[in-house]
Amino acid sequence: MREERLHGELAVAVGKTAAFVSTAAPIRRWSTRPTRRGCTVAAAGMSGMEGSDRWAWSGLTAFLIAWAVMMVAMMFPSVAPMVLFFRTISAQRTGSGGVFAPTWMFVAGYLVVWTAVGALTWALVQVGSGLAGRIGGVDRAAWAPLALGATLAVAGIYQFTPLKQICLRQCQSPLGFVMTRWRDGRLGALRMGLVHGSYCLGCCWALFAVLVAAGVMSLAWMLLLTLVVFAEKVLPVGTWGPRAVGAAFLLLGGVVAAGAIDMPWMV
Repeated sequence: MREERLHGELAVAVGKTAAFVSTAAPIRRWSTRPTRRGCTVAAAGMSGMEGSDRWAWSGLTAFLIAWAVMMVAMMFPSVAPMVLFFRTISAQRTGSGGVFAPTWMFVAGYLVVWTAVGALTWALVQVGSGLAGRIGGVDRAAWAPLALGATLAVAGIYQFTPLKQICLRQCQSPLGFVMTRWRDGRLGALRMGLVHGSYCLGCCWALFAVLVAAGVMSLAWMLLLTLVVFAEKVLPVGTWGPRAVGAAFLLLGGVVAAGAIDMPWMV
């Protein structure tokens, strides 16, 4: 009965995924509306064009808002089983006289990791934008395919590494993670969220590097990578799933770097 209830909750969670993914569309409309300076909100957040300072707090804030909504839309389907299992075990332990471990603290720890990643991503984009601004248009056009191809190649190679498999196994088994890393109380739940978020980062950072390279507001890449993350973590794809994705990235990276095709669905 308990297992059936958990499966039912998971079905409801996955059923809500469409609603979460649909939030990407209004965010994209908001982020691509023109500002008074003629750029978009997303561009302002990425390059700091809304202010005289490229490193303005307003740019970071705008980017992190879009990043947070994107993370909810993309990661919720794959992290839902872990969150639901954590809630179930926490309720059981509390009912048996154990110390209460709130689920929201676990989720908060997970989000702290990815918010920090968002801030780092924004900083790296500022550095990259500054360097690109010093290069002429012709040179940028020549180097852009190579940079995109290299990003895809690195992401593809990482899919074959042992570190990818170690992190993926932790994400694939909510039971194993909870049983081996359980900590009681609020701080314990926060710590578990931080650890799980770190494993999730180790599993998915290369996929998000591809998203950043293609444009964080590319709905096509968001949907595709959401499906990849979900399949790797939730479906029984074994080791061949990540390797198939890695091979596809390597192939795409090669043809993009060679200039045979443009980066698909780039914004």
